Amino acid sequence: MDMVCLDLEGVLIPEIWQAVAKATGVEALMRTTRDEPDYDVLMRYRLRALNEHDLRIDIIQKTIQMLDPLPGAEAFLKNLRSQVPVIILSDTFAEFARPLMVRLGYPTLLCHDLEIDADGRIRDYRLRQSDAKRDAVVAFRSLNFRIIAAGDSYNDLSMLQTADHGILFCPPDTLVSQQPNFPVTRDHATLLSAIEKCFQRPNQGSDESSLGR
Repeated sequence: MDMVCLDLEGVLIPEIWQAVAKATGVEALMRTTRDEPDYDVLMRYRLRALNEHDLRIDIIQKTIQMLDPLPGAEAFLKNLRSQVPVIILSDTFAEFARPLMVRLGYPTLLCHDLEIDADGRIRDYRLRQSDAKRDAVVAFRSLNFRIIAAGDSYNDLSMLQTADHGILFCPPDTLVSQQPNFPVTRDHATLLSAIEKCFQRPNQGSDESSLGR
C-alpha cells in the first residue's frame, strides 16, 4: 500500500516564521531551513530574536490565524487524501499548526512542541525525535507502506532520501543543483501528477492494487 508524506510549510502553507517576521517587522525571523540547514542553530537564532523583541506566543498565534493555505493546496490535499493515506511531517510546532489544520481538513500532523512559560514567552522547543521526518518514514516502511514524500527544503532531504520516491516542491535553486536526482515540481497540479505516477499498480508485480486506484 502507498502512503504519501508531505512537508507542511512551503508545500501546503506559507512559511510561518516569515509571516511572523513580516507582521512584526523582526527581520531576523525571515531565516528558514532554506538558509540554515542546521535546525538547532536556526531555532536558537529564532528564540534569541523572540526574546530580544519580547514576542510572545499570543502575537505569533494571532499572525498564524490570519494565514491562508498556499493557492491550490486545499484542493490538492483533498484530492490526494481521497486516493491514499497522507501524513504531514513537519518541523513546525503543535502550538503553531492547530489553526491551519482546520483549514486543511484536519490531516494527520506529526510535529514538535514548544516550552512556553506562564507569561507566554517561548523558552525552548522539544523535538519529537532528532531526525523525526526520516524516522517516521522508516517506521512507516517497516509497516510495509511504500512511501512517496514531497518537501521543499534542506530539512526534508533525509525524508526524501529514505522514501521510496522523493519529490521536491518549489525548492531553492541551490538545493536543486545539489540534489539533481529528485524530480522538481513548481505547482500543486504538477505535484499531484508526479505523486500519482509513483503509485504502485497491480501490473508492477504486486498482488494488491493501490488504495483508491
